[in-house]
Amino acid sequence: MREREELTLLGNQGTKYSSDYDPSVLETFVNKHQENDYFVKFNCPEFTSLCPITGQPDFATITISYVPDVKMVESKSLKLYLFSFRNHGDFHEDCVNIIMKDLIKLMDPKYIEVWGKFTPRGGISIDPYCNYGKAGTRWEQVALDRMANHDMYPEKVDNR
Repeated sequence: MREREELTLLGNQGTKYSSDYDPSVLETFVNKHQENDYFVKFNCPEFTSLCPITGQPDFATITISYVPDVKMVESKSLKLYLFSFRNHGDFHEDCVNIIMKDLIKLMDPKYIEVWGKFTPRGGISIDPYCNYGKAGTRWEQVALDRMANHDMYPEKVDNR
């Protein structure tokens, strides 16, 4: 995982797309507004992974919202990272938790949440949600509150 001074993907015309899970592709840069609390939200409506049992593809919209501290994730590296799940076999719940944990390790954000809205297979959809608030900060309480109330007013799901 690389810092801005070493960004290798942004503007690179020879980008290689790994189709196997690869968190090492993630890159960061310094948050210029560390004195402000603000959300950064990414929507990935074309996320794919594989069912670890059947090998069939699973499709989802992955939404990542975070409040940065010192580091931020570079968006092209995030795209390549999410693409690397293409041939990765894991359950829906595992995918969103892995994504969240990798981003926590990368950035150490104040707060982060990851929501997967998977298209139905066998007549049922699975929409796992996970979050994290930095311990010892007000964001720890925000995470508990969001977890308790995250699906009170579900967002419109238009990928099904």
